[in-house]
Amino acid sequence: MITTESSKTNALRMANLLVKNKLAACVSIKQIFSIYEWDDNIEETKEFEITIKSKPEFKDNLIDFLHKVSTYDIPQIIFKKYNSEIKYYDWLNNII
Repeated sequence: MITTESSKTNALRMANLLVKNKLAACVSIKQIFSIYEWDDNIEETKEFEITIKSKPEFKDNLIDFLHKVSTYDIPQIIFKKYNSEIKYYDWLNNII
């Protein structure tokens, strides 16, 4: 699952909560530059993209969690089921 946050502090807080609450085995954060329309204005801003490695069956819980902790009015929540190499899959399943 992928979401974004407005600051590194917010992204780190979210990532730590995801791992601590066993909703994710791993969370990656990278700084990005986004251009989008909001309130009839074109916005250009730095954001932090958060990639959440989790189980497909956690999707609904993750969506609820992201709506609660996101600092955005409408958080970006993108999800897709991926396949992984078996050792990584086993590790993920042993963590969460």
